[in-house]
Amino acid sequence: MKIKASQIRKGNILSYKNDLCRVTEATHVTPGKGPAMMQVKMKRLSDGTKAEHRFRPEDSVEKISLIVREYQYLYQDGDHFYFMDLETYEQMHLHRDMLDEGVYYLLPETVVQIQFNEGDPVGVELPASVELRVVATEPALKGATVTSSYKPATMETGLVTQVPPFIEEGELVRIDTRDGRYLDRAK
Repeated sequence: MKIKASQIRKGNILSYKNDLCRVTEATHVTPGKGPAMMQVKMKRLSDGTKAEHRFRPEDSVEKISLIVREYQYLYQDGDHFYFMDLETYEQMHLHRDMLDEGVYYLLPETVVQIQFNEGDPVGVELPASVELRVVATEPALKGATVTSSYKPATMETGLVTQVPPFIEEGELVRIDTRDGRYLDRAK
């Protein structure tokens, strides 16, 4: 399906130079001089090579339509992550390279959407947020307020993110899977 370059979003799969590429970053840039452009960073699905290209907003690009199926994350074995199809109960595994930073948001029983192109998995779409337990952080300081600076915290999956000073070890927090940002305490 052809779309205008101004409609490119992070996570889209594009056909670029006869290869399938996942958009890792898309920014609309309006320089002081000259026309506006879409600055797009992509990763080739076949070998992970990164590319960067500037499109004019009116350029047409080929967006690849994908088949999406729901899977439940089961477990990790080395660099392989195992998932179960929620309709057929068939299991499949994906290599760590396909998940990138997504490995930090996977807990057993997490439901994800796996994207397929011509029967081959090409990507994983995580839920918008996940609840993770804090396993290591500095202790709260007396007199610290919500407006004071954030502190680093390590989650149960190995993710390190910034949390408010009142968050302590053992607490369950919600994390945005798009950027790894702390959202709030889990209820």
